[in-house]
Amino acid sequence: MSDLSEKEIRYLHAESIEVRSGEGEGESLGIAGYVVKFNQRSQLIWGEFYERVAKGAFLRSLQENTIKALWNHRSDFVLGSTKNSTLRLYEDNSGLRFEIDLPNNSWGKDAYESVQRGDVDGMSFGFRVRQDAWQYLKDEDVYERTLLDVNLFEVSPTPFPAYPDSEASQRSLEGLGITTKEQRKAEKERLLIELDLLAIEG
Repeated sequence: MSDLSEKEIRYLHAESIEVRSGEGEGESLGIAGYVVKFNQRSQLIWGEFYERVAKGAFLRSLQENTIKALWNHRSDFVLGSTKNSTLRLYEDNSGLRFEIDLPNNSWGKDAYESVQRGDVDGMSFGFRVRQDAWQYLKDEDVYERTLLDVNLFEVSPTPFPAYPDSEASQRSLEGLGITTKEQRKAEKERLLIELDLLAIEG
């Protein structure tokens, strides 16, 4: 149902991001926590659907991909990589957990300081969908999407959502295969008019 070619980014407020300060000489600074918790409903995305991540959604990526940790999604500020194990990612029963050994440079130290102070308290991840499932929740008049298998390529500590609402265009929603509330309302009104006309003709 999804447009598998579209890159998607999700921002989540982290319950906590841990900081680690090396004790000995040459020990690096680090941060750790959860990128996302499994089966927890997201905030309403673009005003149209909720989202959950199923356990196992990242397993294929963890086996096949080189995944980068970026500072606020900036590819010129790399914090770590699974290629050399400065970024470690793994699924446990709660969610996708990360550990980053921060680089000994200006943005690594800035990242540590910002997380330690609590200025940066969110995580975001960039992915493409391989498999998902949709359910229409009639009582709430919204869809709920479950991510079953995603192609994960980056994670980012970030203070802000990675995209503004203005980026959620009508085309984007149609690409996901869902109708908006306005479209559903218009369709309902059209059907009511047709029923009224049939009643008159009858």
